[in-house]
Amino acid sequence: QVQLVESGGGLVQAGGSLRLSCAASGRAFSSYCMGWFRQNPGKERELVAAISRSGGTTYYVDSVKGRVTISRDNGKNTVYLQMNSLKPEDTAVYYCAGRLAGPGTVLCTTEYDYWGQGTQVTVSS
Repeated sequence: QVQLVESGGGLVQAGGSLRLSCAASGRAFSSYCMGWFRQNPGKERELVAAISRSGGTTYYVDSVKGRVTISRDNGKNTVYLQMNSLKPEDTAVYYCAGRLAGPGTVLCTTEYDYWGQGTQVTVSS
């Protein structure tokens, strides 16, 4: 089992940058696919980016490609989401999520098992 704690959210002007961090406690962090989701009230939670166990494979939703980078440091049990050129439509609560994955799993885009508490990102126009 893994516990996830996000940090780094806040208020930023359009065009600005934020770096979200997700610290994981527990064992075998490198055995987990990791992802960042976002959600606004009344809307479905959306997968923003995902990263494989090793960090070698990533996924991005089309709306953030070229502006957002997901990365992980398995030595520090941490996954990051670097967000640049932020837009007001990026405003949401951002959640870190993890899923225990076998060595044959390249990337996880669904069925995450563990979630953080969320961190608010607000982009003003």
